[in-house]
Amino acid sequence: MRAALAEGPAHAYLFHGPAGVGKRGTALAFAAELLGNDPRVERRSHPDLYVLEPLGEQIRIDAVRELRRDLHMRPFEAQRRVYLVFAAHAMNDEAADALLKDLEEPPEYAVIVLVADEVGSLAETIRSRCQAVPFRRLSERAVRDQVRARAPELSEDEVTSIARVAGGRLDRAERLLDEAAARRREALLETARSVYGPDFDPSAAARTVLEAARERAAEAKEREEAAIEELDLPTREAEQRVRRAARGAEREQLLASLEELATWYRDLVAAAAGAESALVHVDRAAELHEDGTLERLEGAERAAELVRETWRRFEEFQLSPGVALEALFVELRRAFAGALGAPA
Repeated sequence: MRAALAEGPAHAYLFHGPAGVGKRGTALAFAAELLGNDPRVERRSHPDLYVLEPLGEQIRIDAVRELRRDLHMRPFEAQRRVYLVFAAHAMNDEAADALLKDLEEPPEYAVIVLVADEVGSLAETIRSRCQAVPFRRLSERAVRDQVRARAPELSEDEVTSIARVAGGRLDRAERLLDEAAARRREALLETARSVYGPDFDPSAAARTVLEAARERAAEAKEREEAAIEELDLPTREAEQRVRRAARGAEREQLLASLEELATWYRDLVAAAAGAESALVHVDRAAELHEDGTLERLEGAERAAELVRETWRRFEEFQLSPGVALEALFVELRRAFAGALGAPA
């Protein structure tokens, strides 16, 4: 991107990679450089910056048509106009076809940046007309450094655990530093342990995970409502943005909870095998060594796979969270059935 700024940018870019690794922030920083480092870019109020995001679950053709009309206006203040299309993977076929026409021959002053979490849903004709900029999950060391800088009071085990649970995503690491997130994580890990404990209720376990997701949704809703107060948005658009933020946060929390459940059961296997350096939850090493018995080894392996399979189904299909989670916890209990009478 520095080379593009020094030598002149391409007409279109595709920033792609996992969520939470800095694609949006980089796109806004790139736009700010192209528009003269104007602080209005961060606030998305620069007259030569155009930001398009999905209003519902998709970017539809009407939104792209509006962008195309704006695309043929010459810059107001800067030498260029910059168009950021966030969640470009959410464009439906009609919207993608409409955008393609301007990706082929955009005005010379326009720079278009598509930002996508995955490129599989984007047509090859779209991808081929953009300069691809791949983003990857950050290294554990990079996330650890950021966590340590934000929370110097944490122990090294706590820093390492948060970095490993975050899985290369700074957004998750930052959320895990929040008090409410720490409380949700505590409840989740107690739920994970309760599966092979003496008293277990699958319905209660499912409720714990669901309540955490709904709490995250409520937090996201409140933040988005505060953010749009500063923007002059039509009522319908504002309402859709708030709903989308809440739904996205709820889904993200469900998936993150399942990932952490899977890593807990994987850690049980590592603890039973004496693989201390492989633990993700290093801040819970004492509990893992207590729980990670040889009698639970087979059950823990099966449990980790069950959770990963449920994660994949949530990722690919529209499941009823309550039903799917309760079914998962029933299966998890069965996975450990042979070890329930064994001493911890």
